[in-house]
Amino acid sequence: MRENLARRWACLILGGALLMPYMMVGVLITGLAGQGTATLMLPVEAGVFVAVLPVVAITGLFLPVRGLAVSAAQGLLGARVVTPPRQARRSWQERRRTAAWFTAHLAVGGVVSGCTLAMVPFTVFTLAQPFVPGPTDVFVLRVATGWPEAGWALMGVVGLAGLVALVAGAGALLARLAPVLLGPTPGERLAAAEEHARTLAERNRLARELHDSVGHALSVVTLQAAAAGRVLDRDPATARTALAAIEQSARSALHDLDHVLGVLRQNETPPGRQDEPPSGGRTPHTAHGARGARAPQATLADLGELVAGSGARVRHEVGDLSGVPAVLSREAYRIVQEALTNALKYGRGPVRLAVGVQDGDLRLEVSNPIGTRAGRPGGRGLTGMRERVRLLHGELEAGPVTSRADTAPDGRPEAGAVAPDGGVPDGGVPDGGVPDGGVPDGGVPDGGVPDGGVPDGGGRGEQGWWRVSARLPLRSGA
Repeated sequence: MRENLARRWACLILGGALLMPYMMVGVLITGLAGQGTATLMLPVEAGVFVAVLPVVAITGLFLPVRGLAVSAAQGLLGARVVTPPRQARRSWQERRRTAAWFTAHLAVGGVVSGCTLAMVPFTVFTLAQPFVPGPTDVFVLRVATGWPEAGWALMGVVGLAGLVALVAGAGALLARLAPVLLGPTPGERLAAAEEHARTLAERNRLARELHDSVGHALSVVTLQAAAAGRVLDRDPATARTALAAIEQSARSALHDLDHVLGVLRQNETPPGRQDEPPSGGRTPHTAHGARGARAPQATLADLGELVAGSGARVRHEVGDLSGVPAVLSREAYRIVQEALTNALKYGRGPVRLAVGVQDGDLRLEVSNPIGTRAGRPGGRGLTGMRERVRLLHGELEAGPVTSRADTAPDGRPEAGAVAPDGGVPDGGVPDGGVPDGGVPDGGVPDGGVPDGGVPDGGGRGEQGWWRVSARLPLRSGA
């Protein structure tokens, strides 16, 4: 309590000190305009005090005093003032509220400072009066001796108690005014809420990026490690290839994780401020360990590397993507990456990937054979894909398809259809895939289905396919 009172007293004295230059100029002007001796009278000084307050308010409109005022209110008054967000330009509403606080602080502080300067010597005099012989002047008042000693002591105690009460009341008043006048304006609160929403959105985006990139890398590492262990003795060359893929995937995952942690710690890059690479182009990667503002985001131009390092037999068909906007290209890459990760984790056999532009939309299809047993508990991969597609104003379909259920207009099997022999419709080892001796069928030994599983009635013992199909309007990435 006493420490809090002392800090508030110091804040009030600070206000009185800031008022002194205004008072000195006012007294000087009054002295030049008057008779000289009148400037020493209390009524004249009170008039100067009232006259300088409008000048204080006007200067408060233009002086950058808000930061100092907030610091003083928080540190000395103990007021709970929410620090307003930084703005490039000060609004007039914020200027008026700051000027009102500046004026109140200096006015109340000036009164308390004057009373402190007067009452402390007065209290000392009243306590020492019984020991001082003869008449004594106290300021402009003459006090005759002869009072009882108890009267002098009582007068000093009452004066000191009144000063303490004044300080406590004035400090409480300013502490109540501080949040009202120095806190955020409605516009600043709205701006802070929007900034908070942008921060949360950026963190969610980083979480999705981390889930997609690191999750895919871990799936590839698991599959390649299993393949390397199986062929280590009989095919060392294939084992070395698998180990190299593991190294590359782990390095890429570590690089992405390093960048995300750097952004979360330093928050140097405001959302929406990153430079856009050329349409369909590749975003350059920062060096490992750097805390650069540019995220290591791949685009559809990197699908070849994604397929080559997946460790599965993937046949991919990629059309002309030169007209795909950069933002859409990056998000589409993550959708394909997550769909491929699910195919590697839960599917059996080869994977079919088709990417192209048709009727003003970017079309994505990833399909793979699924096992004969029911699926595993769903994860977040499909949810993340749906969120990305929804933000891009597109459509996503994910689920099982039966053999020969879908055919293209020209009679070719769709990405989700099963060829008569149960393999890849076009046959052969897919482009960028791992040759025989890698991960068998690119799948999990016991099968399973991606994120959500096969609904009841999918058929037991029948080889089906799981297909993820997305349609993304090109204008959504503009």
